[in-house]
Amino acid sequence: MVRPPDALTALSRRFTSPLRSPRLTAHLGLWLAAAFTVCFATGLLSHAIQHPPGWFHWPARPVQLYRITQGLHIATGLACFPLLTAKVWSVFPKLFAWPPARSVPHALERGAVALLSGAALFELVTGLLNIAYWYSLMPFGFVGAHYWTAWLLIGAMLMHLAAKLPVIQAAPPADRSRRNVLALVGAAAGVITVATVGQTVRPLRRLSVLAPRLPDVGPQGLPVNKTAAAAGVATVDASYRLQVSGPGGRHAFSLADLEALPQHTATLPIACVEGWSATAEWTGVRVVDLLRLVGAADLDLPVAVESLQPAGAYRTSTLEAGPARDPLTLLALRVGGAPLHPDHGYPCRLIAPNRPGVLQTKWVGALTVLSA
Repeated sequence: MVRPPDALTALSRRFTSPLRSPRLTAHLGLWLAAAFTVCFATGLLSHAIQHPPGWFHWPARPVQLYRITQGLHIATGLACFPLLTAKVWSVFPKLFAWPPARSVPHALERGAVALLSGAALFELVTGLLNIAYWYSLMPFGFVGAHYWTAWLLIGAMLMHLAAKLPVIQAAPPADRSRRNVLALVGAAAGVITVATVGQTVRPLRRLSVLAPRLPDVGPQGLPVNKTAAAAGVATVDASYRLQVSGPGGRHAFSLADLEALPQHTATLPIACVEGWSATAEWTGVRVVDLLRLVGAADLDLPVAVESLQPAGAYRTSTLEAGPARDPLTLLALRVGGAPLHPDHGYPCRLIAPNRPGVLQTKWVGALTVLSA
C-alpha cells in the first residue's frame, strides 16, 4: 500500500477536533441543502421572470411577491457563507484521506463532492460580487454563468444527499458540545441575515451594517443602481416626445402632453435583483390609458418599452398583456410628488406591480404594442 505523503499526514493531524462527528456533518449538510434549495428555487424564478420561456407568465398581483422571493434569494444565499464554511470544517480531515480514490464508486463520489464544492463557492462568490455591483471582477457574463452553475450545484447536491442518506440515518445523536457548534453556526447565519436584510426590510435598516444598499439612501430618498450619466442618457430637452404605437395608429406626446392626461398615483416598490427594495408613491399616466389611444386597451398583446439609453442589456423590456393593462402600471412622471430625478428616469419611467427593478425601464422613449 502506498503511504500518504508526510505533509498530508501532518496537515490532517493538525486539524483534528473532537467536535467533529458524522451527526454534526449531517445536520450542517441538511441546513445547507435547505438554504441552497430555497436560493435555487427563488433564483430560478427570478431568471424566468427576466428571461421568460414561452410557457411562463408572471402575474402583476400580489404587488409585493417579487420583493419577497428575491429578498429570500439574497438572504438565503448570504446565510450559506457560514453554513458552507462550517460544513467544510466538519469534513476537513477527510479531504486528505489516502489514497484519494479507493475504487471507481469512491472516485465518482469524491468527484461529485468536488463539483458540489466548486459550484457552491462559485455561486456564493459571484452572487456576492453581483449584489455589491463589482462586475469588473467577473470577466464573464454574470447572468448566464450564475444560472447554469446553479443547475450543476443542485444536481451535485442531490447526488451527494443520495449517497450520504444511509450515513445520515445511521449517525448517533449529537452531544451537547456539538449542539453548541450548531448553535454558533446558526447564530452566525442569523447575524449575517440581520446585517443585510435591512436593504429590503425597512425596520431593520439601522441594523444592516453590511447591506450594500439601504431603502432610503439615494436621490429623492430611493437607491439607484445606474445613474443617467452611467447609462449615457443626455439631458432631456423640449424636443422630447414619447412615441406610442399600436394597431390604431401612432401618437407622439411631449412632456406637457403627458402631464395634461389624467394622472394616477400608486404606492409600489422597486425590488431589484441585488436584493434591495424600496417603496415609493408614484404618479403618472396609466399605461392602459396610453394603449387605449392607439386602439390596444382591450387587446391581449404585450408591449415593448424602450429606453432613451443608447445601449445595455435592459435598454428594452417587455410588458406582458395582463400587467400592461393593470390599473397600477404607470408611466410615472413623479415620485413622492416631485418630478423624477434624472437618475430615477426623468422625464418618465415605467413602474409596474410585482416586477424586477431591472425591468422597470427608465428614461422611456417609446411604447410599442407587439403583434401576437
